[in-house]
This record gives sequence, structure tokens and C-alpha cells, in this order.
Amino acid sequence: MGVEDKKISYRIYFVAFIIFMMAVLVCVKLTNIQWVEGDYYRTLARQRTVKDFTIPANRGNVYSADGSLLATSIPHYTIRFDALSPASEDFDAYLSPLADSLSVMLGKPSDYYYNALRKARVNKNRYLFIARGLNYTDLLRIKSFPLFELGAYKGGIITEQKTVREHPIGKIAERTVGYERISHSGKTLYVGIEGAFAEYLNGKDGRRMMQKIAKNQWKPINDVNEIDPVDGCDVISTIDVYIQDIAHHALLKQLEYYEADHGCVVVMETKTGYVKAISNLGRASDSTYYETVNYAVGESQEPGSTFKLAGLMALLDDEKVDTSAVYDTQGGDISYFGRHVRDSHRGGYGKISLARGFEVSSNTVLVQAVYENYKDDPEAFLKHIDDFGLSKRLGVSIKGEGYPKMPHPGDKQWSKLSLPWMGFGYGVSLTPLQTLAFYNGVANNGEVVKPLFVKEIKEWDKTIKKYDKEVLVPQLCSQKTLDKIKAILEDVVKKGTGNKLYSPNFSMAGKTGTAQVNYGKGKDGEMYYSSSFVGYFPADNPKYSCIVVIHKPSVRKGYYGADVSGPVFRRIAQKIFTDAPSTNQVKKLDQTTQQQEKLYASYYTSIQKAGSAMPNTIGMSGMDAVALLGNMGAKVQVLGMGKVKKQSLAPGQKVTKNQTITLELL
Repeated sequence: MGVEDKKISYRIYFVAFIIFMMAVLVCVKLTNIQWVEGDYYRTLARQRTVKDFTIPANRGNVYSADGSLLATSIPHYTIRFDALSPASEDFDAYLSPLADSLSVMLGKPSDYYYNALRKARVNKNRYLFIARGLNYTDLLRIKSFPLFELGAYKGGIITEQKTVREHPIGKIAERTVGYERISHSGKTLYVGIEGAFAEYLNGKDGRRMMQKIAKNQWKPINDVNEIDPVDGCDVISTIDVYIQDIAHHALLKQLEYYEADHGCVVVMETKTGYVKAISNLGRASDSTYYETVNYAVGESQEPGSTFKLAGLMALLDDEKVDTSAVYDTQGGDISYFGRHVRDSHRGGYGKISLARGFEVSSNTVLVQAVYENYKDDPEAFLKHIDDFGLSKRLGVSIKGEGYPKMPHPGDKQWSKLSLPWMGFGYGVSLTPLQTLAFYNGVANNGEVVKPLFVKEIKEWDKTIKKYDKEVLVPQLCSQKTLDKIKAILEDVVKKGTGNKLYSPNFSMAGKTGTAQVNYGKGKDGEMYYSSSFVGYFPADNPKYSCIVVIHKPSVRKGYYGADVSGPVFRRIAQKIFTDAPSTNQVKKLDQTTQQQEKLYASYYTSIQKAGSAMPNTIGMSGMDAVALLGNMGAKVQVLGMGKVKKQSLAPGQKVTKNQTITLELL
């Protein structure tokens, strides 16, 4: 063998050796994969084709105090079809009846579904869309259809569930009940009651194994979940749907009439602090109103004249002055350190008592009283403010409560103007709910209670947590001071700035407020007004307290608290106690009163004189007028409530049987 042949042989041996070594390495690697790294790669394969999906638990329901459903989780289902799962004989046998069943349920022609299913089979489509947005009843129905009834593997049905939060009563109290919101980071957040009590509402998520059948398409491996989700607990709120409806529409009507920017109303049960109604409405670009911001809880601004109660209470409790102390309004314009304090009534009120000054909301009277008695010791005044609980947040459960602003000597915000300005509600800041809690303390005989939005947490029928009355301030002031203040607040409505709200048949007490917001630095660059009314009813035995705040009403239509916010308060109070069914026991049923006898005598006289001629019912109560005309055989149509202000048939005209007469009440 020549040299050249030997070289060729060596090369062949070398190549053979290399191939042999590669074969050995492949065998080693395969052995290693099979016996050493096999579990890792099998796990990796499963991770890429089989995935553990989380099934969100249904959030608990939110109920009103009277049992109405405010928020609930509704499962919505999407149905798809894996065209390769059914056996050929099953697919051919059940295709036509399945198409017919889908046609009846979903509305499209039977041929449409027949062709779609057949085409999916030919194209090996394992994720054909059938329907979405189905409820649970629809799901049970569609799962009973031919072929689908065989299940996920033999029938090819794919069920996807998505839970949707719904509010059965609509937009009313939406911001307080709460809703889901996605943050900038993509995180799901809840506001209102939904957010404050999320730990109870959320429940525990379940788990389900799903297999990848195509790009971003997954199919459940089993018909049942590996771990079923556990629903959240139910939250029973303090909201009363009836009162909520009254408050919402009363506020909405006033906002629309005055073309206001936004407003809020809160109705609270005096003894317990339960919030029975809360509405927050803001004006959108199309001039409609929506609940987007919880103004009552979060908007801290200068309250204006409603804050005068704090100054009056401090003065009386320290016995600095009495309600009969006389102050000169000095033409309705006084100045402190070069800054003017003016009364809304041009020319002032002359010389009037402190009580009268509060009733007519005289800025000059209240500022003089506070400044003259506390200028040498402002800390004494501020101690009262702190003791009233006005310097700190209420600590309500709903997130986002605004911070009160109460400057103290030594603070950066404190100046020589701070004390006189606090006398008429400027230089300080409170949320509507914080102001309401203070006035509710007066109505509650001096005990300030924390506003509550939830009564209890329930797991099915079992109560797992209750929220009872929480006292924030045991006693605002002395009983002597309370008695004087209650009388003055009642006189505000009887003969003060709230006299337009007065009714001899229904007692209310409270205070009007008209504040200039931001002193010319307000929204859109101009100064605007905030109109408010806060008080309680009935005045002699308070059951509810209420605050109404309306921002930026149209100045050409009006901006004083008594005109803008007061009517909302009155509407709520009257509707609650005239339309709501009473369950109270009637005591001393046989006892008569002089006024009752006088009214009956007047009514009896009208009946005797009526005959067949139309009587004059102007000024008569609506109930009496209806009874009177009904006895004459007429049909009566009533518009409004209260006393008759207008009748469709003039007095003296003949009334025929079954004639319709319209009465307009006020």
C-alpha cells in the first residue's frame, strides 16, 4: 500500500472516529435527558402547553339598609367550539340538530351555524366563536344542546367565564357604593364602599388547568375546576334607597335650574350616624350631571357662614357674652387691619343682639363677638375648635377624606387676620361631611358620632361583623349652651335667613351659608359662590340631619344658601315625613287640640256652604280640598303638595258630577 493510500485510510478512520464519538455523545445526551433532566423538560413542556389559570372569586353583594341590591357580581359566559374534539360519527350525527338549536337561541339561520361548524371542522379550527355575554341560565341551556351535552372533550364545547359588576339601581349613589377603576399602572382599584371593604367583598380565587390549543388560545382540561372560587361576603350599607332617591333628584333638580358646577347632599340618622343618603353630582361638558367625585367626603373648602355656629358655641359656653348682647353692625361694613368685613344686607342691620345677628347671618356681628372676646387669648378659642372635633378628620371608612384646615398661633398660616376671619367662616377649611357631623352633634344633644356607611358584614345569613355607633365627642358643650343654640337654629328657619323654608306644620332647624370661593382665584379664573344649608329635622325631636352644598350656581339666578341649597333640604325633609309610611304607635288618639278643632270647624262650614257651586279652596290644605270636592261628586287632579294655590274652576261656578277639577298645591 502506497503512502497516498495510507493517508486516505487514516482520514477515513479519523472521520469514522469523529462520527462514532458524536453518536456516543448523542446517546449520552439522550440518556441524560431521559433519566437525569427528563423531569425538567417534561415540566417545561407542560408549562408551555398546560397552564394554571386563576378563576377570580365573585365579589360579595352590597345591599342597602332596606335590603335593596346596590352592587352585585354577574357572571357572563363566552362559548367557543373545538371542532377537532368530537369523533366523526358524533359530529356528523349531531351537526344538524346543534345548528337548529343554536339558531333558535341566538337568532341567526340554522344554515349559518351548520356551515360555520362544518367549515371549522375542515379547517381544523379549535377555537370557533359561538356566543358571548350569556348568563348562567343561557349557559345551562346551551350546554344541553346536541353534541355540546357530551362535554368539553367529546362535545368540543369551550366555556369562558368573566364576572361583571353591576348596579341594579343605576347611577344613584354610584360614587359612594363604588366601582372598579384601572390605575395608570394597570392595577385594578376600587373606590367607595367597594374599596373600603374589599377585604370582605373579594373572596378567595379558584384555579383551573387549561391546555394551549393555538396561539394565545387555551382550552380547559376538565369540566370542573381544580379549586373552586369562594365568593366574598356581603356588605349591608346604611343607605336607604327611598331617602337616597329623594335626595338625588332634589339635588339634581336644583343643580339643573341654577346651572351649577357641582354639588352634594348627605342625609344622616341623628342617633347612630348612619348615612341614609349621599349624592355627589358634577356637571359634564354636555351639561348633564354624573357622580364622578365624592365631594361630600373629599372636598375640603371654606364653609362660610355655617362655621359661625362654632364661634357662637364657644362664646356661650365660656360665658363671654349672652345671646342678648347687642352689637352695632356699623352700616354693614367694618375693617380689621385694612381688610373689610361686610354684611350681605347693604347698610347693615343697625344695632342687634348676638342671637339676631346669627339668625340673619350678620358677618359684622359674629366677627366682632369672636374677635373682641378672644383677641388676647386666641388659643382659648382654638381649644374649643379642637374640642369640637373640627381640627381633625372624622376617620370615615371611605377612602379620600379631605383634611380640615384650622390655623393655630405659631403656624405659618396664622396671621393677625386669622381670628376675625374665622369668626365668619374664612381662613378655615372643612368637608361637607365634617360640617354635618358637627351640626348633627347639636341635634344629638351634644354627642358627636362618626358617620357610618356600613351596618354589618354577612356571610350568607351569618353576621360576621357589625358596625355600631362610634362616639367622637361625648359632649360638645354644656346643656345650657345647647338649649340656647337649638332655639337660635330653629329661629333661623322661622324668622332668619332660612325663613323661606319655614312651614308651620313641620319644624326644621339649621343654618344657611354663602361663601366666596378662593377670593377670585376660582375655577375658570373668576370668583364664584358656594351655597349651603345644614341642619336637622324635626327640630323638636331630631331624627335626621342633612347638609346641602352647591358650587358655582348661576349668579343671575341666585347664589344665597337659603335660595339655592335650602329648598333641597326642605324637599328632602318634607318628602321623608309626608310620603314615608309611619310605623309609630299613635298615642293619645282621643286627645283633641284647639288648632285641630278650629280647622275642622272651618272645613265643616265649607262643606255646608258648598252646595253645587265651586267653593274657594285657595289656602286650604290639599287633603281637605280633595275631600270637599269629592263629596260634591267631582273628580280631583292634584299637582304638587301642601296647600292649594290655584284651582282650575273659579269659585261660584257650577260643579257637575264627575267633572275633573285640577288643584295646584304649594
